[in-house]
Amino acid sequence: MFSEVISEGIVIVNAQQQITASNKAANKMFDYKEGELMGKPLNILIPQRAKHNHGKLADKFMGEGKARQMGKGLDLVGIRKGGEEFPLEISLNPFKIKDENYVLALVMDITEKKKAEQTIDYWFQIFDESLNEIYVFDAESFIFINVNRGAQMNLGYHMQELVNMSVTDIKPEVTKDVLERLVSPLISKRKEKVIFETIHKRKDGSVYPVEVHLQLSFIGKQKVFVAIVLDITERKNYTRQLENTVEERTQQLREALQAEKKLNQLKTKFLSLVSHEFKTPLTSILTSTSLLAKYTETGQQGKRDKHIGTIKSKVRYLDNILTDFLSIERLDLGKVNYKISSFPLSKLINEVVYDANTLLKEGQRIQYPENIDGITVEFDEKILGLALSNLVHNAIKYSPENSGIELYVEPDNDHLKINVVDKGFGIPSEDQPFIFDRYFRATNVLTIQGTGIGLNIVRQHMHNLNANVTFKSEMGLGSTFTVYIPMNNNKENEKDLTGRG
Repeated sequence: MFSEVISEGIVIVNAQQQITASNKAANKMFDYKEGELMGKPLNILIPQRAKHNHGKLADKFMGEGKARQMGKGLDLVGIRKGGEEFPLEISLNPFKIKDENYVLALVMDITEKKKAEQTIDYWFQIFDESLNEIYVFDAESFIFINVNRGAQMNLGYHMQELVNMSVTDIKPEVTKDVLERLVSPLISKRKEKVIFETIHKRKDGSVYPVEVHLQLSFIGKQKVFVAIVLDITERKNYTRQLENTVEERTQQLREALQAEKKLNQLKTKFLSLVSHEFKTPLTSILTSTSLLAKYTETGQQGKRDKHIGTIKSKVRYLDNILTDFLSIERLDLGKVNYKISSFPLSKLINEVVYDANTLLKEGQRIQYPENIDGITVEFDEKILGLALSNLVHNAIKYSPENSGIELYVEPDNDHLKINVVDKGFGIPSEDQPFIFDRYFRATNVLTIQGTGIGLNIVRQHMHNLNANVTFKSEMGLGSTFTVYIPMNNNKENEKDLTGRG
């Protein structure tokens, strides 16, 4: 019989509401043996509390004679032979045989469906009632998909408004470019979660600090971000209170030392003192080691030279670190005086290359730029020398032995371009947006000595002087760093950064 291969239960009743047929699925669903339901009243399948209305409803349905579905939007319940109740949906289809009215009921046990709905309702309740703010937004457009009640209340927006808004609409300090940088480790699967602090802006214009825990997820095939956001206003208030306490203690220390200067001035003076006290003996050590390397009276001169070279290298490294930290301090405090002058470019590059030759690895060479003898530059000579030295030293450091470093110069509209090209390791694409950030180091050179300060200093100096530094790089093919020097600088543009330029 066709009804026996249907997975849903089939129960047929006559006009007197007696069961005239049932398939195996229905028998199993209600826990009856084959044929046991034949001739039984339909209400043995209905819980006691629903029986008093069922007869009238059945008669009305018979009278109308139209098919209908029952259960959607209702909580229909059936009862098994043993008295166990279970949720169901029913589709009713009237028909006639020899002028006798019958109804075919297609019965579906929706126990598992109900459980799934309850689970979804449970998790949605947790989502919606969470005291933290929870946001779900599209991974490409950053448009909100869902926002829980806690976030809506804190922001002052309704969900109907938020579905037309982007994440950047509530984060005044975060542009789309910055947001793309923040989520890039999640997109590339380098990280499973990103945590950062930012500011949220309410509908009324007020702002509050938050800590964002961001993860990548999916809704079906749609890639989304889930952000759990903590309002850290109380934490920030506590931090400010703590900072105020520290300031009070600092003031007590100032009074004890009879010092009237601000804490930043004290720190600057301290760094300057340390730098001076270290740089003087370091200069003497470098001079002594250079002289020591010339002594040839002993047969172990080769070993002496090797150790002397190591001492010179380490001392030079420490000296460079101190110089960089001092430069950072002066830049941050706006205490750099720039002196614009006219000078031959060839003279400066000769000095840079001469100094860099002492750092070359085995087989490395520097290609001197052509046709620069007649070029005169109006710029801060000391700063341009620092910038080019930094770029050339990096090219040497991050290139293998037996490789070349090329310098070439070319005019470009109102600027002079000075390029430093190497065939070194290259910079990973995911690291390139951050290469000028202070203390940042590319992931493929972490085992090589460096502080991540030099390029940051170069960029700050260049920007302060209306110049610029950019780069292009490919992994395994090397990098090209380019300094853009304005052609129309003159001494009237001389800057004193004590006034922030």
